[in-house]
Amino acid sequence: MTGFLFELTFLLAAPVWLLMIFAPGRSVTDRVAASPLTVLPVLAVYLILVAPVLPELWTAVSSPDLDAFRDLTALANGAGAVWAQIIAWDLLLGQWIYRESRRLSLSPFLTGPLLVLTILLSPFALLLFLPLRALRRPHTAQAAQPAESARL
Repeated sequence: MTGFLFELTFLLAAPVWLLMIFAPGRSVTDRVAASPLTVLPVLAVYLILVAPVLPELWTAVSSPDLDAFRDLTALANGAGAVWAQIIAWDLLLGQWIYRESRRLSLSPFLTGPLLVLTILLSPFALLLFLPLRALRRPHTAQAAQPAESARL
């Protein structure tokens, strides 16, 4: 059962990733990516996986210790729960990157690979995206200034 839930975790998130990567700019993609509710199915799996190992999880997070965390992840449900948590946070991060990329008018040919990297190694994707976002911001701020001064 734990193995099935482990695999199910990513399958529940995959449709959102597929929309953001292969159908950017579509209204359905924009609506789905704007919703934090996309992670609820993944979090449901997380709760199922974490319930049997809640004491071990509490020990690992209430008094952070490498050995306690290692003990938690040595349990199948513990490793599955950590995986589900990673998938949920990666999905939320991917949705934010998608929405920010759309807001900043970044090319889908840049955003798509960045989202794939977010799936695989989200910290690296974030480290790449943040400078891109910072570089792109002045352009959008300059474009907004004439519109603001026209209203005054």
